[in-house]
Amino acid sequence: MASLPPALDFPKTEEDICAKWAEEETFKNQDKLALERGDEEYTFYDGPPFATGLPHYGHILAGTIKDVVTRYACQTSHRVSRRAGWDCHGLPVEYEIDQKLGITHRDQVLAMGVDKYNDTCRGIVTRYTKEWEKTVTRLGRWIDFENDYKTMDVTFMESVWWVFRQLFDKGLVYQGYKVMPFSTACGTPLSNFEAGLNYKDVRDPAVVVHFPLVEDETVSFVAWTTTPWTLPSNIALCVHPALEYVKILDKKSDKRFIIAKSRLAQLFPVMNSKKYKPAMADDLYAIEATYVGKDLVGKKYQPIFTYFANTPESVEYFRILSDNYVTDDAGTGIVHQAPAFGEDDYRVCLAHKVIEKGKELPCPVDSNGNFTEQVPEVKGMHVKKADETLIGLLKANGRLVQKDNLDHSYPFCWRSDTPLIYKAVPSWFVKVEEIRDKIVENNKKTYWVPNSVKEGRFHSWLTDARDWAVSRNRFWGTPIPIWCDEDMTEVICVGSVAELEELSGVKVEDLHKDVVDLVTIPSKKNPGQMLRRVDEVFDCWFESGSMPYAQVHYPFENKEKFEKGFPADFIAEGLDQTRGWFYTLMVLSTALFDKPAFKNLIVNGLVLAGDGKKMSKRLKNYPDPNDVINKYGADALRMYLINSPVVRAESLKFQEAGVLGVLKEVFLPLYNAFRFFIQNMERWEGNAGSKFVPSKEKAQSTSNATDVWISAATQGLIKFVHEEMQAYRLYTVMPALVRFVTQLTNWYVRLNRDRLKGLEGGETESEIGLQVLYDVLLSVTILMAPFTPFITEYFYQHLRKMQPSFAQAANGGGSSNPVIPGKSDSVHYLNLPVYDESRLNQDAVEAMETLQVIVENGRNVREKRNISLRTPVKNITVVLRNPSANVVDSINGPLKGYILSELNAWDLVIVPKEQEKEWVTLGLTPNFTLLGKKLGKKMKDFKTLVTGMSHELTHTTFRQ
Repeated sequence: MASLPPALDFPKTEEDICAKWAEEETFKNQDKLALERGDEEYTFYDGPPFATGLPHYGHILAGTIKDVVTRYACQTSHRVSRRAGWDCHGLPVEYEIDQKLGITHRDQVLAMGVDKYNDTCRGIVTRYTKEWEKTVTRLGRWIDFENDYKTMDVTFMESVWWVFRQLFDKGLVYQGYKVMPFSTACGTPLSNFEAGLNYKDVRDPAVVVHFPLVEDETVSFVAWTTTPWTLPSNIALCVHPALEYVKILDKKSDKRFIIAKSRLAQLFPVMNSKKYKPAMADDLYAIEATYVGKDLVGKKYQPIFTYFANTPESVEYFRILSDNYVTDDAGTGIVHQAPAFGEDDYRVCLAHKVIEKGKELPCPVDSNGNFTEQVPEVKGMHVKKADETLIGLLKANGRLVQKDNLDHSYPFCWRSDTPLIYKAVPSWFVKVEEIRDKIVENNKKTYWVPNSVKEGRFHSWLTDARDWAVSRNRFWGTPIPIWCDEDMTEVICVGSVAELEELSGVKVEDLHKDVVDLVTIPSKKNPGQMLRRVDEVFDCWFESGSMPYAQVHYPFENKEKFEKGFPADFIAEGLDQTRGWFYTLMVLSTALFDKPAFKNLIVNGLVLAGDGKKMSKRLKNYPDPNDVINKYGADALRMYLINSPVVRAESLKFQEAGVLGVLKEVFLPLYNAFRFFIQNMERWEGNAGSKFVPSKEKAQSTSNATDVWISAATQGLIKFVHEEMQAYRLYTVMPALVRFVTQLTNWYVRLNRDRLKGLEGGETESEIGLQVLYDVLLSVTILMAPFTPFITEYFYQHLRKMQPSFAQAANGGGSSNPVIPGKSDSVHYLNLPVYDESRLNQDAVEAMETLQVIVENGRNVREKRNISLRTPVKNITVVLRNPSANVVDSINGPLKGYILSELNAWDLVIVPKEQEKEWVTLGLTPNFTLLGKKLGKKMKDFKTLVTGMSHELTHTTFRQ
């Protein structure tokens, strides 16, 4: 062991350990040992990432949290199945293929052939799995890549079908024509939670246009909109039934408008200025009539464009409607209605029978967001680019009243990063609103860290949850398993491969769209006719929400095992998943079993670039994770991430210097202390002429005050780590571990350096100190193993050789049960230590804390007086605030020599309580920021009172 290098190459050592684990199949063997022992199952779900890109710090953070918790579970007598999974379907894959192949329209895919398109998608979904495996393994995360699952596997897809069939049979599925957030770049609707993932500040044109009344074309309604491109589809206007409206004469233009009285400032912006006086109104307008909104309902107006004015349906168009959703906080108090492009527009027009359910809507926009030939002036133009052309048309035909710009927050597609529109599309929905109360109740049964996300953001999202559109008009996904006739009078929902084969008579080996769309089912109602599958595929969020069941092919396989382990004991992902995976898990588990899908959840925050901005490959504003690992090691990166606010759902500005700081401030001192132990253990062996044999009895028999303290602190740490890990509070565990390492290296080892070297108390005292240090190092090594798996393995491989049981490791004994320190081949086979209550000693801990305060303050005083530590001082006088008798006895007794040595002093005196006033005068200063708000003008008198208090009165106040 004398070969321990003065400086350890942490990254190289970690690589060697990775190779050792791979060669000895340590991960597999850990699971085998747990299975042999019959350890209790601990269920963990790992949300499947897309493998179309390389892992970034967000993945590394979430993966580290998952690894720490599952390693902890494994080392506390649990067996944990940790399967890697891959999200293979959906927009991320299709969007990349569309970019690669130059596909801009759905028809191009059909012309190419869905089978060829899907084969192309299939070819990239696992492109980076090897890179993922390499990075994740190098991070020290143990997860089973050999037995992984993919959402494109037939077994996974079949379970997704089963999930949908259960919902269908429970009456929780319907087809509707609904206005949805729509990605024109991807040509598909998105769910409401997807629409909320990517908001950006944008500038849009805002126009006011007028609509002349049919009964009096000299009078016009005025409406304001930030989406001029929707005006060609206008078929109604909406007012608030109880709002006050006025007919005014605009004295500048000599035109008459109807507008909400409270919104006159929209037409006359000067009314919003500080210079405006009510008397100035006479120069701007004259009020000629007053109405209540409901009195305007039914009035007809002249269409702004005539694209839909001469259709059979238009007899119900171009009239005034009313609804309470109209507000007077912006615009004119009159809202233009284009039901194909607004959720409220659709609802209001349907309620007023302007449109009929299931009938075609005025919708001159295709699935790529381009205008069709129905609006020839902008045919083929994207809606967002058509605004200026349409505004020009409005101006030309005299309908434009006002043009401005509006800066506001607007939803963008989370995948293509392009603006979303709202568009009416036929979709398949899950009735979330019908089970919403049950979802909210099931959320209450879960435990979140931090709880504020559960009670705040997630609860609010659940209480307002709407029906979930689970279908996508795409190609690469799990097909929705509904076969029907043309008019939907005969509908079959298929729940398994076997059922499809039985109904169709066709052998099915793949469930993708290009295969199952060719499978038809003979009609039972109309013999001779065939039922065909509906066109849509599932939203990939439906697949990820089905992951607990589909990853184990439930209920077709593993039925008993799944049901025994459901809900999962633990999941973890980022804050963005409150509207994503956490939500879909909860919806589906409630719909299927009226249970939450998980019991415990850790939510991590976002890892940002050092400047606080989002990490960007294009901007290169963050260091490559692999470079950081190669420089400082995975343990340092793991500890840096976990010992930060990001594990309690706050943001972290990633600083490479922070990783270096962990290495310098934690691992280097810890390694130096470990190496110091090895050196002095070998020195003791040479002098004693015998092997050093660890002995708990010798370690616990010590009466040395620092031995008692470090042993008590170790047991306290063990107790604390178990308490906090059982509560999933990683953010408290890591600081405690870091503090302990500081206590061990900066205090215990330094204070006992001469003793451990045999220079103080001889070899007998040296051995006792070494026994204590070995006991502490072994306990802390095992305790830290889930958090820093590499350095703990390195330490353990040296520490185990001193154990008598090390001889049992030969011939495969090291990879067998029972697991014992020394015999067992890996620290990760061992159970974490359990604290010994008899060795907890709060008195010793408090006394040592006092020693440290005295030493640190003594050094500060020396520094302020420019007295070198080499210069001895005669006496140190210490004033302690309300010290216990034990602390005083310890400082005057066994710890006194350490203090005198550290401060190079001849004597130490603790000032008796009755003499404190001679050394210290207590005074109070008010907190002006806090008290000023409460006391106001009385603050001055209060300050005089407080600052004038005597030492005795101040002391009494403190004690009270």
